[in-house]
Formats: sequence, C-alpha cells, structure tokens
Amino acid sequence: MKANLTKIQVVGLGQACIDYLGAIPAYPQEDGKVEIQELLVQRGGPASTALVTLSRIGILTSFLGCISDDPFGRHIREGLIREGLDISLLKVKPGHTSQFSFIAINGNDGKRTVFWNRGTVPQLTPAEVDLSPFSGASIFHTDGLMVEAAVEGAKQSRDMGMTVVMDVGTMRKGYRQLASHVDVLIASERLWSPLADPGYPPEEALESLSAWGPKQVIITRGSRGSMGWDGGRVIRQEAFPVNAVDTTGAGDVYHGAYIYGLLRDWDMHRCMQFASAASAIKCQTLGTEKGIPGLEDIQRFLEGFSSKQS
Repeated sequence: MKANLTKIQVVGLGQACIDYLGAIPAYPQEDGKVEIQELLVQRGGPASTALVTLSRIGILTSFLGCISDDPFGRHIREGLIREGLDISLLKVKPGHTSQFSFIAINGNDGKRTVFWNRGTVPQLTPAEVDLSPFSGASIFHTDGLMVEAAVEGAKQSRDMGMTVVMDVGTMRKGYRQLASHVDVLIASERLWSPLADPGYPPEEALESLSAWGPKQVIITRGSRGSMGWDGGRVIRQEAFPVNAVDTTGAGDVYHGAYIYGLLRDWDMHRCMQFASAASAIKCQTLGTEKGIPGLEDIQRFLEGFSSKQS
C-alpha cells in the first residue's frame, strides 16, 4: 500500500456526503407543495467531488475525511471506491450518522437550494492527518470544512513541497488562518460579498483576498463566469453558454478541473478556461456524479466552442 500511495498526485481533505436531488418545476412558496419530477441519490461533497473530477480526467487521488458505518457512510465509501479514489486514510467512525443533504433543483434555470444535515460523525482531527505516505503528491486540496485538520494538512503539504489549493464557499471561523497556508484560493461570490459594501468591485475583492496569503485568487460567479488575480493581473473568463439543467456541484467540478491545469503547469487563463468548460458540461446533466466529464469530453467541448467562434 505504501508503494501505491507514492503514486498519488493529489490529496484531498474535506467533506463527503450523500445527496438526494429532486427536480421540481419551480420552487414553492412557504407552506406550499410541489411535485418532485425526478429523484436521484448520489454521493456529493466539495472536496470529494473535486477529486472524483480529477479521477475521471485520469489523475490518481486520495481522499481524507470522516464517515460513519451507517447506510449513508457505506454508500459514500462504495462510491469513492467505484470512482477510483484511494481511501486508505478515510476514517470510518462507527455508531454515528454521516452527512447528507436534500437538494431541490429548479427546472427553470437549474439553480439549486440545499438543505443539509452534518450528521453526528466527529470531524477529522489534526492528530489524524498524516500525509507522509504521499511523497509523490504535487497538490493538497481542501474545502476547509474541517478547519483544524485542514490547517495541519496544509502545513504538512507545504513542508513536503506541495501546492495547497483551498475551496471557500462561505466565511467560517478560522478561514483566514487556513488561507495563510494556501497557494491557490478559489472562492465563490458568497465569500467576499458579505465582506464588502454593496457595489464593491470584484477586482478589489480579488486583491483583498490575496492579502490573506495566497499567490493566486479566483472568484467563481456562476453564470457570470470567473475572475482571477495572479500577481497583480486580473484575468476574466466568461461562462460558456449552455442550457443549465442542474448547477449542483458545478463549483466543485471547476476546482478539480482547475487543479488539473495546475498539474499541467498551465497559466491561470488556461486553467480557468478548462475549469469553466468542465463546469459547463456538468450543468447540462441532473446530478453531480452523472454530469462530471472526462478529459476527452472537456477537450471536445472546447474544440467545438472554438470552431463556432472562428
């Protein structure tokens, strides 16, 4: 096993859960009713979805996190194995409940509303984080949802010469400390907008977030694309126009695809373009797992878009 772990290229630490995804014609008013048109049960979670994206592209990955031995936990574990992720350091803590969520997908625009339960399984602790088996890894990725463990992982990763990538959805206690150990910060608009006055330019938000410590900062903006900051340059990537069926997991797919670009030593613009294409492909399918593309899918999508532009 030790020999195999040295071949891992990306190590991820964070959340894995079970998602119940229900497609609805429109979101109901409070105390109203709506018929679910389609229901899927799939594995989700920010860090694990990013790693599954990388695995489908052809990258060897390992996931560190916590689940229990309940039906949700067994489903999570089986799904990660099926996707080819190494789970040798996944902690299974018996007698608890694993995290799950119910996600309502609006049939009009593919936007999702998430209701989630963190479960009772204890979080990964710093003492349980040991990255020494992954001597060949280049990147450590965390969703920051277990802050103390993520800080420990980021410190170990940097000592081992890895690039540290952090996915940030909303502000949580300890994030600034964690970001000081991060090389690439990928944030959603939900992170920076509460920190700024209305109308605060996203260009200034990029520079403000870079003051936390990262060398690169990217803000994902949904249908408005993404913006990046790299040593003083602001880089913009428009979202690819697609018929969005379900945006669940689109950001997580973006993170995984962006990391692929880092592994290939691409510049920021190319990483953002590739990640945006992967995210756009995902949005055309109901369900995160069903919509995650492979490398050929992304390349074909980009080639098709380029031919339309010429």
